[in-house]
Amino acid sequence: MGLQIIWSFGLTLLDAYALVRKKTLHNTVMLILFVVGDWVTAILSLAAASASAGITVLYFYDLGSCSFVRECQKYQMSVALAFFSWITIAISSLIMLWLLAAG
Repeated sequence: MGLQIIWSFGLTLLDAYALVRKKTLHNTVMLILFVVGDWVTAILSLAAASASAGITVLYFYDLGSCSFVRECQKYQMSVALAFFSWITIAISSLIMLWLLAAG
């Protein structure tokens, strides 16, 4: 998720620069870069969320039960939030692909 933070912060700075300079970002090369970057970060975010879910399954089903119930509930919640985060990233990636197709 660290790469997602860096990518999103970079896009934020680029958007702020475009707003200050009153320029449009409708360049085809830039749009392709945005689409590829969003898809790469979406796939990596899904991989991170899936790996975290795999560790949760390992703790709760394969190793018996978690001895620290409160900590395990926090871990389960963080895995659920990672998947919700991935859903929003995937929606953003699909919108970027739609913008590329729209021209």
